[in-house]
Amino acid sequence: MSFSDHKIEPDNLAVLPRTSGVYIFKGEGTLPLYIGKSVDIRSRVLSHLRTPDEASMMAQTRRVDFIETAGEIGALLLESRMIKEHNPLFNQRLRRVKTLCSIRLMQTASGAVPVIVDSKSVILGATPELYGLFSSAHSANAKLKELAQQHMLCLSVLGLEKTSKRGCFGLQIKTCLGACVGKEDRLTHDQRLFSALVDTQVEVWPFSGPVDLIEQSGDWIQKHRVNNWCYLGARCSKAGRQSKLSTLKQHDFDLDSYKILVKPIMLKTVRLEEVAS
Repeated sequence: MSFSDHKIEPDNLAVLPRTSGVYIFKGEGTLPLYIGKSVDIRSRVLSHLRTPDEASMMAQTRRVDFIETAGEIGALLLESRMIKEHNPLFNQRLRRVKTLCSIRLMQTASGAVPVIVDSKSVILGATPELYGLFSSAHSANAKLKELAQQHMLCLSVLGLEKTSKRGCFGLQIKTCLGACVGKEDRLTHDQRLFSALVDTQVEVWPFSGPVDLIEQSGDWIQKHRVNNWCYLGARCSKAGRQSKLSTLKQHDFDLDSYKILVKPIMLKTVRLEEVAS
């Protein structure tokens, strides 16, 4: 456990705190059944008891552990990290994805062509002009097909369909404006492709190294160490100790931490301190 953790028997749930944090359902064994987070631990745990679809999980629960955090971001980060570390039986979300894919626009003599790249070939969080984060190349291509339909892009130009003299299939059913046969200017097509992708652009880590994201509740302060959109651990003034920091490589990247952190960091709605090297 990272901070001040507690163990509660199922018949004594009324003593659970009304604070932010992570809760853990434990069964007979040592591995957790389920790990969740909430801004109100007691309310969220009790809601599980009222959910018919979770009756099997609750019947196996023998103890509820919880770890309080100073704020919601800390709870989100800790939940994500603990699920990846412990692989609870009843958690389906936030499992670790070993290889992520993204879309990169490559400039050719003809124009821009989307290429699927993965986290083995590019450094996510450090490579500019990547679009979307996907669990597989298949998912990335499915996204391109979806955007093609929404924005009348050419599947042949996007490399998703073979080119023929008659043009792509989309041209026949009027979902393509004709970039494949010269009916639409290629630059106009490529500008529409860029506009379709820009909202999914993967943000580059805006610091030279790790930073501490600070949350405070009264006189209780937690500093969450993050680097390249990856949660490393935290120091908690209430517990008087630091959680074990992950021994990650310099450019390790975590999709769930990215989703949690990207908006508050890029919009500067959180308090940050750069870490001295």
